[in-house]
Amino acid sequence: MPYLLVLDDPARPGDVLLQEADGTGRPGARHAVPAEDVPAAVARHEQDGPRWVWDDTARRYPPLLAAGVRVDRCHDLRLCHAILRRSTLTAGSALARAEPGPWDQPRTEQPVAVEGSLFDTLFDDLPDTGAGTAPDPVAELRAQLDAVAGSDAPGRLRLLLAAESTGGLIAAEMQHVGMPWSTQAHDALLTTLLGPRPVGGGRPARLEELASQVREALGQPTLHLDSQPDLLRGLRAAGLDVTSTRTWELQGQDHPVTAPLLAYKKLSRLLSANGWAWMDTWVHEGRFHPDYVVGGVVTGRWATSGGGALQLPAAVRGAVRADPGWRLVVADAAQLEPRVLAAMSGDDQMAAAARHTDLYEGVVDAGIVATRKEAKYAMLGAIYGATTGASAVLMPRLTTAYPRAVALVEHAARAGERGEQVSTWLGRSSPPPGEAWQARRRAAATEGAATEDAALARRQGRDWGRFTRNFVVQGTAAEWALCWMAALRRRLRDVAGQPHLVFFLHDEVMVHTPADVADEVAQAVRDAAVEAGRLLFGDTPVEFALQVAIVDSYDQAK
Repeated sequence: MPYLLVLDDPARPGDVLLQEADGTGRPGARHAVPAEDVPAAVARHEQDGPRWVWDDTARRYPPLLAAGVRVDRCHDLRLCHAILRRSTLTAGSALARAEPGPWDQPRTEQPVAVEGSLFDTLFDDLPDTGAGTAPDPVAELRAQLDAVAGSDAPGRLRLLLAAESTGGLIAAEMQHVGMPWSTQAHDALLTTLLGPRPVGGGRPARLEELASQVREALGQPTLHLDSQPDLLRGLRAAGLDVTSTRTWELQGQDHPVTAPLLAYKKLSRLLSANGWAWMDTWVHEGRFHPDYVVGGVVTGRWATSGGGALQLPAAVRGAVRADPGWRLVVADAAQLEPRVLAAMSGDDQMAAAARHTDLYEGVVDAGIVATRKEAKYAMLGAIYGATTGASAVLMPRLTTAYPRAVALVEHAARAGERGEQVSTWLGRSSPPPGEAWQARRRAAATEGAATEDAALARRQGRDWGRFTRNFVVQGTAAEWALCWMAALRRRLRDVAGQPHLVFFLHDEVMVHTPADVADEVAQAVRDAAVEAGRLLFGDTPVEFALQVAIVDSYDQAK
């Protein structure tokens, strides 16, 4: 039974139909299941090892988890559709050429995010997606399987779709079990930094004290600090030459207000993002339950639609505490993106540097730069396209030492400057520039175009080139991380005591485990990283080094 689809029963709202399908998506037997019997039916069929197919894992899986039912494999039609719709590997498929339809509607009402303010308007002009048309999961599965089979790299796409769909399962499972969280420790941390929790609302004592210091330093006793326009006017009225209230700009000011204002801003952010109100909303019965959005960023990275799990500040990590008799195994991949670049490009010299636990030290040992700091600047400059400062100065050395690696990102950058799409190792493709970008480029190319139009077109081309340069590396790193988690998830099922994933952040995972199997779990984390490298890159010489810690609380891992 290769596929088993979960469909809504149009004749009986709330009930489902289990639709068998073969390896090409052709339908077979269909079974009607009353809503109350769905978990038991799924558990029974799970013994046959199917790949479940459904519209949204985020919709279908949580009720099963609540009933104590877990599944091993799935194919998330909406997640996979988003990949296949855009991938250049499937550009000739019927799925890619079709008019927008209900499967183009994202899980939430908002389109997926693009990192960086440069791309905030990327999806301003979304087409009509036909959301009112009822989607047909059986037809969609067949269209997706046809698109993969007829693609330029079906093997890579199958791995990507399986990894993305497994990511959906993992995200739902982590939300269900939650991250172990001590509200007592959190309250103590907040009290130490902010003062006791105010009764009935209002600012904590430390914030009130800092607010008074800021007003006194500016000579403005009624200044409203939480209003950015008011604060900016207040700073300018006091003679500060600032254009914003951003931290980096305030740090350059030699004025008595600088220290208390920076402290106020930092603690105010902590209170609003992870203060007592946040704790009341998101932590229940000793568990933090964030809502992860798989593929929430166009590179394939995850996002969150609630709880801010991907932005937990260091100040509150001490509240993430293992249960009595349990430990936290925290692992992060060291210099993941440079290692991925070495593997993608097949650059043997860069792979040699990646055999060091610290890749940057490997660059220093090779005599390319003098210090680890310079190695980091140079490497991140190559990946992110830095054109000024230390990164730009060091780039020629990096180009000479690692020509294949630098050529790969330079090729991606030039493609982006021309408005072309680029793709990750497994086939996730970047979005094309928007119509406004294209219009500026066309205007600059016309006869008699204004000098400023040409300059603007060149600048936006370079900006988009920096995006595509990073897209191929960051997106492939996200693919490696998905395979890492999928391999780890499978391994954890063989470890006694039910250790389980509770947190993921780009290149970092956390497992909550019984203390007596913590060492076994740590080894499973390392073995999964090796497997992820082989799944993507075969017999690569690049080593994906991990920093693994077995701790009682999250802050001890850093």
